[in-house]
Amino acid sequence: MKISYNWLKEFIDTNKSPEEISQILTGTGLEVESLEKVQAIPGGLEGLVIGYVKETTQHPNADRLKVTKVDVGGGEDLQIVCGAANVVAGQKVVVATVGTMVHPTTGEPFKINKSKIRGEVSEGMICAEDEIGLGHSHEGIMVLDADVPVGKLAKEHFELNDDYLYEIGLTPNRADAASHLGTARDVAAFLKLAVNKPDVSAFKVDSNDSPIQVVVENEDAAPRYSGLTITDITVGESPKWLKERLAVIGVRSINNVVDITNYVLHELGQPLHAFDADAITGNKVIVKNVAEVTVFKTLDEVDRKLSAADLMICNAEEPMCIAGVFGGAKSGVTASTKSIFLESAYFNSVSVRKTSKRHGLKTDASFRFERGTDPDMTVFALKRAALLIQQVAGGKVSSEIFDHYPNPVAPFDVDVTYKNIDRLIGKAIGNDTIKSILTSLDISIVNETEEGLSLKVPPYRVDVTREVDVIEEILRLYGYNNIEIPTQIRASLNTSQRPEKDTVQNTISDLLSANGFNEIMGNSLTKLAYSDNPDAAVKIVNPLSSDLDAMRQTLLYSGLEAIAYNQNRRNADIKFYEFGKVYSTKEDKYIETQRFSIFITGNNTDEQWNQKQQPVSFYNIKAIVDGILQRLNITDFATEDSTCKKLAYGLQYMLNDKQLVKFGQVGKNALKKVDLDKEVFYADFDFDLVLKQVRKNVIVYQEVSKFPAVRRDLSMLVDTAVTFGQLKQIAARADKKLLKDVNVFDVYQGDKLPAGKKSYALSFILQDTEKTLTDKAIDAIMQKIIYNLGKEAGAEIRK
Repeated sequence: MKISYNWLKEFIDTNKSPEEISQILTGTGLEVESLEKVQAIPGGLEGLVIGYVKETTQHPNADRLKVTKVDVGGGEDLQIVCGAANVVAGQKVVVATVGTMVHPTTGEPFKINKSKIRGEVSEGMICAEDEIGLGHSHEGIMVLDADVPVGKLAKEHFELNDDYLYEIGLTPNRADAASHLGTARDVAAFLKLAVNKPDVSAFKVDSNDSPIQVVVENEDAAPRYSGLTITDITVGESPKWLKERLAVIGVRSINNVVDITNYVLHELGQPLHAFDADAITGNKVIVKNVAEVTVFKTLDEVDRKLSAADLMICNAEEPMCIAGVFGGAKSGVTASTKSIFLESAYFNSVSVRKTSKRHGLKTDASFRFERGTDPDMTVFALKRAALLIQQVAGGKVSSEIFDHYPNPVAPFDVDVTYKNIDRLIGKAIGNDTIKSILTSLDISIVNETEEGLSLKVPPYRVDVTREVDVIEEILRLYGYNNIEIPTQIRASLNTSQRPEKDTVQNTISDLLSANGFNEIMGNSLTKLAYSDNPDAAVKIVNPLSSDLDAMRQTLLYSGLEAIAYNQNRRNADIKFYEFGKVYSTKEDKYIETQRFSIFITGNNTDEQWNQKQQPVSFYNIKAIVDGILQRLNITDFATEDSTCKKLAYGLQYMLNDKQLVKFGQVGKNALKKVDLDKEVFYADFDFDLVLKQVRKNVIVYQEVSKFPAVRRDLSMLVDTAVTFGQLKQIAARADKKLLKDVNVFDVYQGDKLPAGKKSYALSFILQDTEKTLTDKAIDAIMQKIIYNLGKEAGAEIRK
């Protein structure tokens, strides 16, 4: 939000500097992100003075140049060579002295130096208006009135007022400060000054011969609707003061009437809209909803399909304006407009916010209506705008003020206790100080007891509805910096389980980042269309858009969206990982779990001269998953085929009948939802279960065995449905002490084998840490393994 220092000072009588005001604003919760000096024109006419041309002579070496003697009030006359045809003795002119930086209307700034022009010394420049940024004319030098004092600064003569622009980071709870008046309230409350609101006592109704009939059909969306008619106006260019005031805060001048509505919006925080009265068919304004998919052309010449939930300002035949958001192309003020209907309303913030999001329209008006405006400001703003319009565009007020306000918004009733105030602030600031601050904030004290106060909070403070809100208001005016930091801090011991979550997470992150992965952070808000079980989804009551209407149930789609974003920018080889929470409901209870996901796609390695690129495969994602579990010392899990519908194929590791991780190739249906057509491999960990298992781990250290390990290999035929994981579990049960590892080093399935069969070649590593294994002991273990594999898996040992 942009605030002008000069404009702000019209509301409060203070000699505080712009920097001091900046500190006050930040201290009271309106953080000033930047403070910038704004000059009325570039350069601000610095170094330019009023001079008197005492004499002119023809330049001896140039027909079109003259040598002048100019008095600039400095004691000695300046000799200036001038090429303007209209320069003569006796004129008052604008002079740029040596060393001045001149800012022309077009082109780059340049510095005035003492120089020789065709052999004659020139000690400055007599200026045309385009040479100093005051206009576009270059027909000759500027000639001023004869009574202008010599030596007067040009910026004082042309009444240029430098300003300062505050860029304020307005938080959503400070809708009351979204104007110069609202900002001034805080400064005035801090400095214990009065706020000088604009004087509207001169407002009067000139006649009632051009009334517009107004009907409000939807009072819930438009609790208050006010308006009046102004006739006989002349639409044209805005006066200089108005254009300059709007330019400081970055608002482009359109015409005098529209500029006044923008001026009042930024001055009082009340959005206004001016309709061409002659374009109001049937001389009737109807505030209502229209049929679904009604086509409406807005001011930007775009045809928009309306929703039945959009509140519209209509005439007797068609919509004219999207209420609180954007005007229509047909009813706007143009150069031919002679009469206007001026609207000032209080619209329901939720209704405006949904409409604004629905159509992707963000305007200064919707910004304020979405956060909540002052219901008591509509009529005052009408009077203020009417007076200003008459000042800049003429005209007369030709109707009584229409004000439909069937259910006035009452002040908020809030009770506060001194005990809670002191407790939350962290300091006893005194009851008198509390009451003084509340009064300065326009918060009325209805009743006072020894325990606390009963208050009425004005409706424009839309976010001050609870005791804690009032205490926050007291604290920010009292000053956060005035709360002393205690010399002693007391805290309880941390008894959280070890290792901590962050430690485990950092261990995994370090491992993956060291292997070329990048961490991503997706939005927890996502679209309901991603959900495989919409009934279990956590839906947003007031979604920002249809793409953010539910909490995510999986990390899959945020990762796929990131992959699609990168691939659309020619970054095809991707390795991502993400930690995040997922959300669901079950039996009216909300469930929140921590997950951890991995994504790989494209090629596994960068292009090299000495090796071919290999696309990622299932075995790459499996190696990553196994590497993480090995790093975390999680080993006692069972391997099963994945049952996840989002995977085309894959595996899942089970730990005590709970799914520890699932991984595999992402299915086509999931890829279609984000417009991906490349192979993506994905792993999804239950991070809560991982953390629980890591905390259970007991690491036992032992010395390296002095006795060698022994390897034995077996080749066997098994049914195609039998997996290596099953064979490994069966073998492990044969001897848990001496059997250290089981690995598959060859798999064959083809015409040379019986139908429905495949061949596995497994290696078995055996080792005794206390003695050397004998052939007899090894053979006994292998025979037991062979027996178990045959009995439980139907394995036939091949010789």
